[in-house]
Amino acid sequence: MDFSLVNRTKQINISELDLFNNTNMSTDITERIRQRMSELRLKSIDIVNTVKVSKSTVSMWINGTSKPNGQNLLNLAALLEVDPSWLVSGKSETRKIESNATMLGGFDTWDEHTDLGDDEIELPFFIDVQLAAGSGMSDMFERRGPKLRFAKSTLRKAGVVPENAACVKVAGNSMEPVLPNGSVVGVSTAETAVVDGDMYAINHDGLLRIKLLYRLPGGGIRLRSYNSTEYPDETYTVEQAEVIRIIGRIFWYSVLR
Repeated sequence: MDFSLVNRTKQINISELDLFNNTNMSTDITERIRQRMSELRLKSIDIVNTVKVSKSTVSMWINGTSKPNGQNLLNLAALLEVDPSWLVSGKSETRKIESNATMLGGFDTWDEHTDLGDDEIELPFFIDVQLAAGSGMSDMFERRGPKLRFAKSTLRKAGVVPENAACVKVAGNSMEPVLPNGSVVGVSTAETAVVDGDMYAINHDGLLRIKLLYRLPGGGIRLRSYNSTEYPDETYTVEQAEVIRIIGRIFWYSVLR
């Protein structure tokens, strides 16, 4: 497998993975939560039972005194049938969930002594290669950790070829509230054709980054960060984009808490 994200030299330079700015967000996200609750005819108890949080927590979300983050945000967005990006900022390209990146929740780890189920397959987990959510990292050494267990049927549904996929960690807090520090992403290196709005791992002139990608007329490309306040869109012409190589599509992510 030509997994360029990890199969490189011993030292790897990694750029930032940007996410939403958390500033002055509560009021807007509160309005969107209320809007979707009304549209879906959901009550507070439905959120309590599905997201697995307390009644007081839901009350604070609805009243705007606090906001969901991490796993709670992802679970809430799934219940409300919206993209987490839209729920947080209202700036997503689409409100409804349409992204090919899937949040599958927790997972189990195992070693070579653990038997696989009939519908299970293992993907390598490179624990010492991290996609930095901040100022960047260096001196990261590639080392495989425990395998991550996936259902074959789930990967087929996502169009992922196991031989061309691996998982790595995200470090830093600029991916919050969607992906907190310590989250894990799966990269499908067989998928390098840009689908507007999907998330990709890229090699940007030697730096490893994760961005939402969009095609531009004339062969250019636009890189978008969720934290658009601190990290505005980056637009590159076809000539400038020659230093950008798409490593693969992010087909899965999980929040570890």
